[in-house]
Amino acid sequence: MPLPTKKDILQFLAILFLLSWLQPLSAQQLTEKEKQEFERREDSLEKTSHQIIFGIQPQDRFRSDSLFTKILVRALKQKNSFYYPFDSMQSISKLYAPDSSFRIFTWQFKKDEYFYLQRGAIQMRTADGSLKLFGLHDASMFTSKPLDSVRTPNNWIGAIYYRIILKTWNGKKYYTLLGFDDFTISSSKKWMEILTFNDHGDPVFGGPYFSFKEDSMQKPVQVRFNIEYKKEASTTFNYDPQMDMIVFDQLISETEEPEKKDTYVPDGDYEGFKWLDGKWIHVPKVFNLALKDGQFPQDQKILDDAGGMDEQKLMEQSEKNQKKSGSKKPPKTEKPVK
Repeated sequence: MPLPTKKDILQFLAILFLLSWLQPLSAQQLTEKEKQEFERREDSLEKTSHQIIFGIQPQDRFRSDSLFTKILVRALKQKNSFYYPFDSMQSISKLYAPDSSFRIFTWQFKKDEYFYLQRGAIQMRTADGSLKLFGLHDASMFTSKPLDSVRTPNNWIGAIYYRIILKTWNGKKYYTLLGFDDFTISSSKKWMEILTFNDHGDPVFGGPYFSFKEDSMQKPVQVRFNIEYKKEASTTFNYDPQMDMIVFDQLISETEEPEKKDTYVPDGDYEGFKWLDGKWIHVPKVFNLALKDGQFPQDQKILDDAGGMDEQKLMEQSEKNQKKSGSKKPPKTEKPVK
């Protein structure tokens, strides 16, 4: 099998940049002894997680993934682990829910030249500091219809999550997860998924939450949403707190082959979703930000969702639109709860 390419390495560095931006919860003080034990385990986790990405042979990456999972579970079994940030473990995404009720670990590794797999776990906050953990098992490679089924942790549609938005309706909490998937050799995906918890406290992924009732051409309600696009294209897909909307690039095929998702690139317009009555309602056109003639989006990928170059352009355009309507300047992008 070939070594990781320069493109793989640059992409990994982009992921590291994003994950360094995600800040942990620090709601409870750990004892010095607890910190030292976590630090010892964290050192092993960081070394092993590095090999998940950079292992030369597939068996090396699989072996490292398996070892990492075992070490992580042992570390999380230590009392009060929920409050330890695992800061140096930068190749793994660690997101706390806005209400600090749980956190999600997600990561990915290259199965072969053509396919990526995601892994993950949800750690619940517990009153006594004990471990309550749900492993997430990526089943996306076993389904041809990932958009039409409610799922459990055992048949999860994998993604590396970079944002959690908390909404409520009729007293129930809905956690909207935004995530990235390297997917294939020629295209990437970004996912929008709603996580809820059932009466037993178990995670449930998806549901009838994505409505297109305001579109000119009606289509059924979806249980989750994604965009797929050309590997080299830069796409925006994030939450705008000023507009209280999910905003993302409208995509078109640059070769006029709409059946080929790996030809899709942003066309300068934006779509979105607004939260209303327990659903995300699709907004066909948010505002227009036309690209200059001959300009093509550069490869930023996850950096955009961390508040990088293209995300800044989006916020600037949002500010211009707000000024036109007489609104105040939009606030800076939110950061996870500390």
